[in-house]
Amino acid sequence: MHPGTIHTTHWFAFCRRKLRADVMAAFPTLGTDQVSVLVPGKEELNIVKLYAHRGDAVTVYVSGGNPILFEVEKNLYPTVYALWSYPDLLPAFTTWPPVLEKLVGGADLMLPGLVVPPAGLPQVQKGDLCAIALLGNRAPVAVGVAAMSTAEMLTSGLKGRGFSVLHTYQDHLWRSGDKSSPPSLAPLALDPPDLSEEKESVQADPALQGDLRRLTLEGEEENGEVQRMCGEKSLSEASEDPSVRGLNPDPTDSKTLQEQMDELVQRCFLHALKCQVRKADLPLLTSTFLGSHMLSCCPEGRQLDIKKSSYKKLSKFLQHMQQEQIIQVKELSKGVESIVAVDWKHPRITSFVIAEPSPTSQTIQEGSREQPYHPPDIKSLYCVPASMTLLFQESGHKKGSILEGGEVRTIIINYVKRNDLVDADNKNLVKLDPILCDCILEKNEQHTVMKLPWDSLLTRCLEKLQPVYQVTFPGQEPIVKKGRICPIDITLAQRASNKKVTVVRNLEAYGLDPCSVAAILQQRCQASATVTPAPGAKDSLQVQIQGNQVHHLSRLLLEEYQLPRKHIQGLEKAPKPGKKK
Repeated sequence: MHPGTIHTTHWFAFCRRKLRADVMAAFPTLGTDQVSVLVPGKEELNIVKLYAHRGDAVTVYVSGGNPILFEVEKNLYPTVYALWSYPDLLPAFTTWPPVLEKLVGGADLMLPGLVVPPAGLPQVQKGDLCAIALLGNRAPVAVGVAAMSTAEMLTSGLKGRGFSVLHTYQDHLWRSGDKSSPPSLAPLALDPPDLSEEKESVQADPALQGDLRRLTLEGEEENGEVQRMCGEKSLSEASEDPSVRGLNPDPTDSKTLQEQMDELVQRCFLHALKCQVRKADLPLLTSTFLGSHMLSCCPEGRQLDIKKSSYKKLSKFLQHMQQEQIIQVKELSKGVESIVAVDWKHPRITSFVIAEPSPTSQTIQEGSREQPYHPPDIKSLYCVPASMTLLFQESGHKKGSILEGGEVRTIIINYVKRNDLVDADNKNLVKLDPILCDCILEKNEQHTVMKLPWDSLLTRCLEKLQPVYQVTFPGQEPIVKKGRICPIDITLAQRASNKKVTVVRNLEAYGLDPCSVAAILQQRCQASATVTPAPGAKDSLQVQIQGNQVHHLSRLLLEEYQLPRKHIQGLEKAPKPGKKK
């Protein structure tokens, strides 16, 4: 939505009552209390008239600085800000994260882009108002109108235009608010399919002619299937495209499709054990091992499907690996198997060579390409204050000059030598002239301290300078800020329910998106994750995830993102092996 001419007027009480009545009529699932929160009685409400580029008149209702509702041709619609508070207000359909960029650009949502849950698509009729969310997060990112009924969608084989998109996260209407990001809301619990077989592999839905990939949420005991796409093609279309390496046999490989899949299963298994699983992760549910580790180790352009291997089931494959004495699997609870031991010195693990990097690292969008996350280069620097100007002016520096520690050392050494201040009897001592006395000595030392050792002189000088730091992200200009960079802070907290949660702050300073990190942790830890404003920090968010997840954070931040340990505090809070999280 693009803004045109804007006029703002204050509301009166009768306008509030009318708006509440219109909201209750448009959205009957909202209770009276919820409507009162959405359209408060005391907080200032504004009405904004705007005209879209096509000339459509749009009325926007603003509360607390954010647009909450908009009206077009007497039809009332919620904004994404309102839907983040009431995510179940509209029937919600799910699509893939890369699709968001196209929706923001003005595209409608096509049916091949839908993710189909095991419970099926929501039941809607043509013209019904719907919310659109991204896979892994229930917070809606768009509002649209269904172009056909659910029955017609399924009859079409999920082809064609599904929704006319009216408003999206990151459009001009969203920008008129506080520009906050979608909260991280865990998907609703779904009725689990047959756990004995469906948890083990990527399922096929012949009705949709698209492969469905299994994602398991262990912490919440949730199971869901999502339809895979390659770009804008369904997997069934992509498998016929010679440019896409899918499940089809490699034309240069004489092995059968089943033999190739056997090799891929074993490759992902060994890759996961060598690079991802640690002793502290054991015991590890076999379903989690598949969903969070093996699948993420699948080479780009390939698709792991155990049902297309000779093993057919994950449990049968793991039995073979147990017979080779690579792992030990036990049924710790009825019907649920876990990997309880791994022989990391087994020749098959030690000799395994990783030919391709793991695609699990966080990626960031740059145009239409995805770039792997690279940590910034962080330097501790020093700023010359007014009180130190005389000491540095001989070297051509003035108040506010930014220097590295090595430069400060060189300037001080040159100053001492140039002014012949090295003690003649003891070369380790420096005589203090009036400028050095004024710059580095305390008032009570002015008449008592006449000489200082070299190390003490340099240390005192650095302490008197103002600390600053420089952050340089790959391909960007350096950013210099006052003070010292705050480390990524990991803490454990106890909630009212007596459950532990892991809280992570200051991710933004290192170029990490809290929402992306929350989504990754939610999948890997198999626990619910939320993103909320960080208390006492302006424009900063914190990630909160259920349980003690410091081990997962350590692996993500240190091993995958390659952040220096000195910039992370709280890693010592990881649970000890064998201790319950």
